[in-house]
Amino acid sequence: MVKKSRKRENLKLTIKQAAANAKRTALKRAQVGLKPPEPGTSFSHIKNPAKRSEMVHLMRTEQKRRKTKARRDRHDAEKRGEEVEKKVPRTIESMREPDETIVPPEDSEVEDDEALDEFDSYFTGNRTPKVLVTTQKKPSKKTFDFLKELVNVIPNTFYYPRKTFPFKTMCAAAAERGFTDVLLFHEKKKEIQGVYICHLPKGPTSYWRMTRLKLGQDMKGGATCSATHNPELILNNFISRLGRRMGRQLAALFPQKPDFEGRRSVTFHNQRDFVFFRHYRYQFKGEGTRCALKEIGPRFTLKLRYLQHGTFDAKEGEYEFIWRPDSQVSRKRFFM
Repeated sequence: MVKKSRKRENLKLTIKQAAANAKRTALKRAQVGLKPPEPGTSFSHIKNPAKRSEMVHLMRTEQKRRKTKARRDRHDAEKRGEEVEKKVPRTIESMREPDETIVPPEDSEVEDDEALDEFDSYFTGNRTPKVLVTTQKKPSKKTFDFLKELVNVIPNTFYYPRKTFPFKTMCAAAAERGFTDVLLFHEKKKEIQGVYICHLPKGPTSYWRMTRLKLGQDMKGGATCSATHNPELILNNFISRLGRRMGRQLAALFPQKPDFEGRRSVTFHNQRDFVFFRHYRYQFKGEGTRCALKEIGPRFTLKLRYLQHGTFDAKEGEYEFIWRPDSQVSRKRFFM
């Protein structure tokens, strides 16, 4: 078996040989007076595959050189104070298909509807969240390690073992004891697969698929924090009616009065219907002119699978939203 050091040496030699060959080819073409091929030129008429590949490489090199020169010229023009036309990059988010559920900024009708929903009392300060966290039956060690960190992330959170109680029974018992939300994490093959978020006492209930979980204890150079300080909450890119409703449900898990002395922030960033969770501690530098972030953990990614009206009911529950693979065939269609 070839050692890793030998593989690295072979890779360096291959890159060095390719650069030497490209330099020699460019020198020969310059001596004869041949210019590099223009970007977009077709070489299908060249039958020799080695020569055709060489010409394609020359064309791409010339295209990359022109882009680099244009970028440097724009930077130099900006330094001289000239006006430079900046192009907007084409991304999937910018090419999103138009949707009638997208909420324009400062929509009074939507704000009036949200003032009457199940989460309004948390944003007006009339109620403090109290979260119950549980798991499936016989959870693994990694799930307990994750819950240890999650209890420090969400204030006023309490863990109770599942034992043999049905989830519907636990939701009813939690509502009687003053809890506002129930989080149930389930796993598959000793890996956390998803989470149920049931808002009490009248719902709604959402199920999120959880992926890319990384604990804070596994992060290199991770920061620490004090769990006694309420974090600052940041919600990004929840722009549709469904997105705003899901954002309010996630925000209702946290107190709406952050303690700025703790310098702790929790972020839910929605991008292409994937919600990225991050937990940071920020530190000011340069007399308050700059700010550095240190991740505390854990980090994970959520994907909404369904939203159910009312509390959890697997048999007779009414669904407000169900994600299906055939409902998102186009990559430019998003729901949140």
